Amino acid sequence: MMDQCRLIDLPPHHDVRGNLSVIEGGVHIPFDIKRVYYLYDVPGGSARAGHGHIELQQLFVAMSGSFDVIVDDGYERKKFQLNRSYYGLYVPGMMWREVENFSSGAVCVVLASTLYDQKDYYHDYDEFVAAAHQQPQRQSK
Repeated sequence: MMDQCRLIDLPPHHDVRGNLSVIEGGVHIPFDIKRVYYLYDVPGGSARAGHGHIELQQLFVAMSGSFDVIVDDGYERKKFQLNRSYYGLYVPGMMWREVENFSSGAVCVVLASTLYDQKDYYHDYDEFVAAAHQQPQRQSK
């Protein structure tokens, strides 16, 4: 499952008037975009997220500044530093995520595959790990 988390290039189109990057759902990322939200003015030392999702897929993009995204599939953890607006981190469902180490002025934009649904969340890490270990694709290991 961890190998599904990956950086996706969002190729910039360079122009003397400024650069432009495009993200099209189902083209540049493996899902249709149903929701967009962003994190900003996060105080230094603060962390966001700290939860898992059952179905929700996301793409995290550092629109300004930098931050770290930690992903965890219930077996291993991996940290990605995001600091460029021309790539994003794809995070599939059944993945715990934490966002931390925000630089001053950082803006994190998140593209999501579903509308908000409280039933899709795991807020307790131990419950998430137990559910992850029950996933069919993991039983063969």
